[in-house]
This record gives sequence, structure tokens and C-alpha cells, in this order.
Amino acid sequence: MKSRDTVLGAALRHLNTDPTASMADIAEAAGVSRATLHRHFDSREALVREIGDRSLDRWEQTQEETGVTAAGRSGDPERIRTCLTALLTQLVADADEFGFTLVDEFLYALPDVAARADALFDREVALWAAAQDAGVLRRDVPARWVGHAVYGLLVASREATRAGDVAPRDLAPLVLTTFLDGAAR
Repeated sequence: MKSRDTVLGAALRHLNTDPTASMADIAEAAGVSRATLHRHFDSREALVREIGDRSLDRWEQTQEETGVTAAGRSGDPERIRTCLTALLTQLVADADEFGFTLVDEFLYALPDVAARADALFDREVALWAAAQDAGVLRRDVPARWVGHAVYGLLVASREATRAGDVAPRDLAPLVLTTFLDGAAR
């Protein structure tokens, strides 16, 4: 019998390519029977919820590993820019792995999931504001807008690889230069 983590990983990979997949589709993609899938997850909602929780765990881990809070509090432009680069690079990788969760409406309708996502978003907004104060990012837009723009780039990076428009190895540099330099000539 496949482990819960193995089934969950296969389910996530399948949902990343087919976000509307049924439990029968997910079971087939995971190489298990529907009964086995239901032994691990009693409903599609429970499966998606677990994926969402793991996605938020990864987001929090990425923020901690890249030192978002400490870099923002430092006010040091070089430290902030280094943190931004590491953060965006890892978020691109995370978006590739957990892309389904970026756009799944069910997850963000759950109050506790939405509250946790908002808290993580606010942590990054504090970094964007510190980057603006340090002169690393432009100051003429709200820091929350910067956060939404990053989210948009992550969704775009996921869609670009799904469409075959961008090679996965090129994503992080493209997101970084688009974010830091924009699309202007």
C-alpha cells in the first residue's frame, strides 16, 4: 500500500495539470484504487485542504529560510536585495510544485486557510515596505500592490511552464528581472 505522502504527492502533481480532477482521476494518477485514496482522504475537499496546508507550510518555511523578517528589520539595502533574490527564487520553485494552490478558490474560502495566507502575505508586505524605504524598490506604489504583483508573477510563471512558453530553468531569472527591472525598455 502506498503511503499517504506518496499518494498526496501524486495527487498534487495531477491537480497541477488538471485542477478539476475527480477523486477517481486522482486515484488513477496516484496508481491506487479509489478505496485506497478514500482511506487516506475521506473527500476531495480533505485532500485539497491537506495540499493547501502543506503549501502554506512551504511558504512559511521559505520566508523563514530566506530571512524575510530579519532582512526587512535590518533596513540594509544589500541584505534586503539578497533576501528578495533568494525569496523570489524559492517562491518560483514553490509555485511550480504547489501551483494548484495558487489559484484554487476552495482553499481561500476556508477562513483559517485565508487567515494564515493573509498573515504570510503581510510578512512579505513588511519586506516590500522595508525594500521601498531602503531604496531597493520604487516607493510610488503601495507595498501591498508589490505583494500582489509578486503573486501575479508566480501565477504567470506556473502558466508559462504549463504552456511550454518558458523552460523551468529560466523562470527564476525571468521573474527576478521582471520584478526588479520591469518590462520597460
